[in-house]
Amino acid sequence: MFGLEISSVPTILPTLETVLHASFQQLQWIMNAYTIAVTTVLMATGTLADRYGRKRVFLVSIAVFGLASLICGLAQDALVLIASRFLQGMSGGAMLICQVAVLSHQFQDGPERARAFAAWGIIFGIGLGFGPIIGAAIVAVSGWQWVFLVHALIAIVTIALAVTGVQESRDPDAEHLDIAGIVTLSTSVFCVAFYITQGADFGFTSVIGLAIVATAILSFVGFVLAETRSARPMFDFSVLRIRAFSGALIGSVGMNFSFWPFMIYLPILFRALGYDSVAAGLALLAYTLPTLVVPPFGERLLLRFGGGIAIPAGLFTIGLGFLLMWAGSGGEHVSWLTLAPGCLLAGIGLGLTNTPVTNVTTASVPSARAGMASGIDMSARMISLAINIALMGFILIAGICSWLRSALPGGLDAGRVQELARQIAGGSVRAADFPELSQLPAGQTVLQDALIHGFRVVMLYGGISVWILALASFVISGQGYLGPARHRRSRRGNEASCVPRSTSS
Repeated sequence: MFGLEISSVPTILPTLETVLHASFQQLQWIMNAYTIAVTTVLMATGTLADRYGRKRVFLVSIAVFGLASLICGLAQDALVLIASRFLQGMSGGAMLICQVAVLSHQFQDGPERARAFAAWGIIFGIGLGFGPIIGAAIVAVSGWQWVFLVHALIAIVTIALAVTGVQESRDPDAEHLDIAGIVTLSTSVFCVAFYITQGADFGFTSVIGLAIVATAILSFVGFVLAETRSARPMFDFSVLRIRAFSGALIGSVGMNFSFWPFMIYLPILFRALGYDSVAAGLALLAYTLPTLVVPPFGERLLLRFGGGIAIPAGLFTIGLGFLLMWAGSGGEHVSWLTLAPGCLLAGIGLGLTNTPVTNVTTASVPSARAGMASGIDMSARMISLAINIALMGFILIAGICSWLRSALPGGLDAGRVQELARQIAGGSVRAADFPELSQLPAGQTVLQDALIHGFRVVMLYGGISVWILALASFVISGQGYLGPARHRRSRRGNEASCVPRSTSS
């Protein structure tokens, strides 16, 4: 359900733009409301699940996710959809964090644990891999509403499976909910995303802009203070001294500096290249299907070489895929075929990285604190995803603006260029809508070239940033994590440190 929700919604954004009259910024917030909402509950859910029972919180989150999906499907306005997506994100984040904690508790031995997380990766990959074509097919056959409504039906089946298959578990030492940490972290992330997304409207250096930046900084400082002074924080900074955990956490961030936020925008590029909704969904399969078949190989890589090698190798592969897409989009005739090799390689890299990251983060701490560990992992993913959805949109528009300034004769007012760039990024503008372009003999070609140029800048950003994070993960992790089997043997012999002595700071 969570994977399908991530990958199916981007393919219907062009439809939502038309049907709900949503602007490019509203389309960004339809995705960002979900991811920001996830960050508000992840670590809080870990604490609640540790205290009240992971199965109990899991069941409640599934039910709320189904109800929120129903509300999303019934929305008739972009703002209502954004608000209901926030509720869906909160319940989805709780659902995700509980399932990771449940898996970590029920499967603790090395080979069995590897198989369990590989199976989790495959099921997650099914939602991700087939989400684009499922979303496009639903729009073509029925209506965009069923992209959301289908989860209300799936939730019923999922609850039945969870009631019979999930063992109850809890942490007897979990006592209270860290309200101060939740409020300060959520405020900081929201302000950063809002500043990047809306900054061009109110001015990045205006009083409003500087006030938002100050609020974000002060909120984050407040979060750090709240967590360091709490007797039992939801974000235990001491786990960052575990090299394996910190290296894997950088892997979580790396995937969301590149692969996931870019998937939000890829349908816009395919639509601009002339593909309809179904064809764009099929084209996206090259990007997402490897996440379905590759996770078992990622777990084997983890078992053999450890997280210090497996995770950076996966991140490096993602970056190589992005640079291949950048090269493929630089020719005279850009199409799905020129982008496919890079899409496939990026998807392979994601499949190699995703489940090893989850496995290492939860295996590096005591099993009783699995909820907290998975909360930190998923929070790192969602925070970096929310920020990079906004940041990639900003980079895309900046790249389009740069192309327009060089291509249009006589120059345009900066506000006019920004307005045109946003509409181009939305994928719906026509040359005839702008007198400045209609005078050019190849006005529509200029629009497509501007969009492709913007996407090339985004691809370059995604590739370089994930390579930097791959290097950071390698340096921090080293060979500290030697694979689940050997790590578990060491953990049983040294339960107090929960990691091999050579890997602790």
